[in-house]
Amino acid sequence: MGEKKQPNHISLKRTLTSGQMEMIALGGTIGVGLFMGSTSTIKWTGPSVLLAYAIVGVLLYMIMRALGEMIYLNPGTGSFADYATDYIHPLAGYLTKWSNVFQYIVVGVSEVIAASEYLNYWWPKLPTWVSGIAVIIILTLANIASAKAYGTLEFYFAMIKVVTIIMMIVLGLLVIFAGLGNNWHPLGLANLWRHGGFFPGGLKGFIFSMSIIVGSYQGIELLGITAGEAAEPKHAIVASVKSIVWRILIFYIGAIFVIVTIYPWNQLKAVGSPFVETFSKVGITAAAGIINFVVLTAAMSGANSGVYSASRMLFKLAHDHEAPAVFKKLSKHLVPNVAIYAIAAGIFIGFILNLVVTSWSKTAGNLFVIVYSSSVLPGMVPWFVILLSELRFRRQNQEAMADHPFKMPLYPLSNYIAIIFLVLIVVFMFINPETRVSVTVGAVFLLLLSGHYMLTRRRSSRAD
Repeated sequence: MGEKKQPNHISLKRTLTSGQMEMIALGGTIGVGLFMGSTSTIKWTGPSVLLAYAIVGVLLYMIMRALGEMIYLNPGTGSFADYATDYIHPLAGYLTKWSNVFQYIVVGVSEVIAASEYLNYWWPKLPTWVSGIAVIIILTLANIASAKAYGTLEFYFAMIKVVTIIMMIVLGLLVIFAGLGNNWHPLGLANLWRHGGFFPGGLKGFIFSMSIIVGSYQGIELLGITAGEAAEPKHAIVASVKSIVWRILIFYIGAIFVIVTIYPWNQLKAVGSPFVETFSKVGITAAAGIINFVVLTAAMSGANSGVYSASRMLFKLAHDHEAPAVFKKLSKHLVPNVAIYAIAAGIFIGFILNLVVTSWSKTAGNLFVIVYSSSVLPGMVPWFVILLSELRFRRQNQEAMADHPFKMPLYPLSNYIAIIFLVLIVVFMFINPETRVSVTVGAVFLLLLSGHYMLTRRRSSRAD
C-alpha cells in the first residue's frame, strides 16, 4: 500500500509555505457568502446566529485537530481520502474523492457566475459570457503556472478579504461603542435582544441556521489537500491547524456581531449589503465600489481554491486507478496540468449551461440554485471521514502516538460529539423546506456514486 501512494507524494513539488496554506484554507472558507449572504442565516435565528457560528466553529476545530493529528504522521496530497480508504473502507475513499471534485466544480461555477456579475458593476455593457470566460482563463493560467504561483495569488486574494473584514469589525465596534457615524452617540448592544429576544427563531430556527452555516465553513479541509505540496509539512500543518480555526471564528463571529448589533436583525433585508452600509455610515463614500472589488476577489478566490482542490483530487483518483490515467500527467512545473484543464473545462461547461438555461427561462434558473446548494452534503463527507478515520488511526498507530506533539483533545469523546452534531445538522437539512431539495440531490449523488463503485468493483472482480 505504501508503494502505491509514494508517487503521489514525490511527484508534486513542495513549495507552499504555512502562511500560504493558511490563506488557502481561509480563501476556501471565507467566501462571497459572508459578504453577500450572511442575512440568510440571520433570518432563521436572529442575534443567536452568533452562538450558532461558534458551535459550528468548535465542531470544525475538532475536525481540524483530528486531521492535523493524522497529517502530522502522513502528509500527502488528498490525505483525508487516503485515511477514508485505509481506516474506513475503499468505498469511503472513493466517495470522498469524487465528492470533492463534484463540490468544487459546482462551487467554481457559482463563483465564476458571481465574479462575472461583479465585473458588470464597472463594465455594464460587457457581455456576461466574456467576463466569465476571462475569469476562467485567469484562474487556469494561475493554476498551471506552479503551485507556488497559485499559492501566491490565493494569498493576496485572501489578504484582501481579511483586511476588509478587519476594517469592518474595527469600524463597526467604533459605531457601537463610540458612536462613530452616529453623531458620537454609541449604539450599544440593545439590538441583540430588543427585537424578539436573543433567540427569536427558537431551537428549530437555531438548528436550521446551523445547516446553512456548515456550507459557509466548507473548504477549511483544504489543508488536507495542500499537505502534499507543503515545503515543511509537519511544521506547516501544526502552525496552520492551530491558527486557522480561531482566525475564521474571529472573522465570521466578529463581522456578524457587528451586523446584528448595528442593524435590527429583522430589518436586514431593507439594508442591502451590511458591509456597504457600514462603510457608508462612517463616511466612506466609495463603499459600494470597495465592497464590489472585495466580493469580486472573494469570488475569484473561491473559484481559485476550487480549481486547485478538485484538480489535486482528480490527480489522486488517477493514481488510485479510479479515473483515467491521463489525469496523472504532470507539467514541467510539476503541477497536474491535465487535471487542471479538466476541472476548468467542467466549470466552463457549467457556466455556459447556466447562461443558456437562465436566458431560456427564469424559472429553470432555480434548477441551478438547487444544483449549487446540492454540493453542501458531499462537502460534509470529508468531515465525517476525518472524524471516523481518526478513531481507527489511533488504534493502529499507538506507538507513534506515545510522543505525538499534536494529539486530538478529549479523544474519543470529541469525535463522537462532533459526529452526533453533524448527523443532527443533516437531519434538520432534510426537515427544513429551504434545504430539503438540495440536500436530497446531494444524497442522490452519493447513492449513484456508491452504485457506480459497486458495479465497477464487481466487474473487475469477475475479470480477475
